[in-house]
Amino acid sequence: MTTPTTDPIEPTDPRKDSLIEYPSLFPIKVMGEKTDGFVHAMTAIAAQFDPTFDASAVELRESKGGKYLGITLPITATSREQLDELYRTLSSHPMVKMAL
Repeated sequence: MTTPTTDPIEPTDPRKDSLIEYPSLFPIKVMGEKTDGFVHAMTAIAAQFDPTFDASAVELRESKGGKYLGITLPITATSREQLDELYRTLSSHPMVKMAL
């Protein structure tokens, strides 16, 4: 018969549960229809979550047919919570088809 161990359980550090080391530059990819205001709306959201966000580093990629636009937003990720909330905000935006 084995006896249960009496070693206290060490609290887990949420930073250790992530594959991302914080802070770090993290690319967020957003896709949507190529419409006026799409890029501005996405960069404004990125700036809300990252005060150091540099809009000049944004990369744009048009779909083959020109109907859709992919935007890469390089943000400084500071926590899992920040990234989760940023993804929720982007994904719920009416102009966004997908956020990765």
